[in-house]
Amino acid sequence: MGTLYRNLYEQVIHPLNIWVAYKQAAKGKRYKQAAAHFEYDLETNLIELEQELTSETYLPGAYHNFYIQKPKRRLISAAPFRDRVVNHALMNVIKPTNSTVCQACPPLPKTICF
Repeated sequence: MGTLYRNLYEQVIHPLNIWVAYKQAAKGKRYKQAAAHFEYDLETNLIELEQELTSETYLPGAYHNFYIQKPKRRLISAAPFRDRVVNHALMNVIKPTNSTVCQACPPLPKTICF
């Protein structure tokens, strides 16, 4: 029987977790337009995101689609920056709880890359 985790949502919406998630999402993307736009009014954006998550009114935005040409033509769909912040906030809480489950799993073959 698996472990039951409680009160994870409170950890996700904690202001410090959202701040750390922003730093993770902005890493290497600080000078991109979406990240710079979010950072321009950072405090307001983080507080607004926290309030939306707390009141459970948060809705993800539309994906930005574009093509890359190398090594072959592929369609890429990128989430808006604020959605990436929420994704990092969620993964900061979920990943540590999931690591104990993954330790019981057999290792993946070396041909599988993520």
